[in-house]
Amino acid sequence: MKIALIGYGKMGRMIEEIALSRGHEIVSIIDIDNQQDFDSPQFRSADVAIEFTAPHVAFDNYLRAFRHNVKVVSGSTGWLKEHGEEVRRLCTEGGETLFWSSNFSLGVTIFRAVNRYLARIMNQFPSYTPRIEEVHHIHKLDHPSGTAITLAEELTAEVPRLGGWQMGQLTQPDGTVEGTADVPADQLRIDSVRRGEVPGIHSITWDSEADEITITHSAHNRRGFALGAVLAAEYTAQHSGLLTMEDLFQFTIHNS
Repeated sequence: MKIALIGYGKMGRMIEEIALSRGHEIVSIIDIDNQQDFDSPQFRSADVAIEFTAPHVAFDNYLRAFRHNVKVVSGSTGWLKEHGEEVRRLCTEGGETLFWSSNFSLGVTIFRAVNRYLARIMNQFPSYTPRIEEVHHIHKLDHPSGTAITLAEELTAEVPRLGGWQMGQLTQPDGTVEGTADVPADQLRIDSVRRGEVPGIHSITWDSEADEITITHSAHNRRGFALGAVLAAEYTAQHSGLLTMEDLFQFTIHNS
């Protein structure tokens, strides 16, 4: 498979390493200093482009790839609120293909399934109040993380008494705390922590006066994310439309 890389930071380099080890060819690498290569024959020859950049440029990167009929796999977050509907329209009506996930880790995909199942159980016990905490490295600009938002949306969909989520406290690298822990009872609180070089830790806690239940996913490094992105590219090369990790890894949880 011919792969183009959009974004060549730590994640892009790890994706390149894994893609080559799986027998794929990197035909184009586009970073901030060679944007003109979107129009190159090399980029146009790609079966799939893997995009890991920043929220303010991701949507434009999708459009530039789509103009050349190149399918896209993307892990960029922060663009959904402004451009989500347009991307859905392009993929459902316009014939384009985007595989998007806030997190490509297999472990996180399993964690999300557990989160949904636990939320269904806990919906029966209103004495428990949920909250989410995400911890990431100091270079991460957005908060809360895209993965935390996904977890929050999936949890609140299972718990009707929660009308949505709200940002709680942000702990900066120097220990400064912004925001508040006091959120309305019908909102799920998400706290964010920026510390060191942490690849990503997500915890969901259900707290009551009697006890608490916590589930946690902790990434050891970025390799799992990069492998997941390459697996997604392999899947995307053979499929079309708006694709997600639920298409790639299908977990069925039956209620007892």
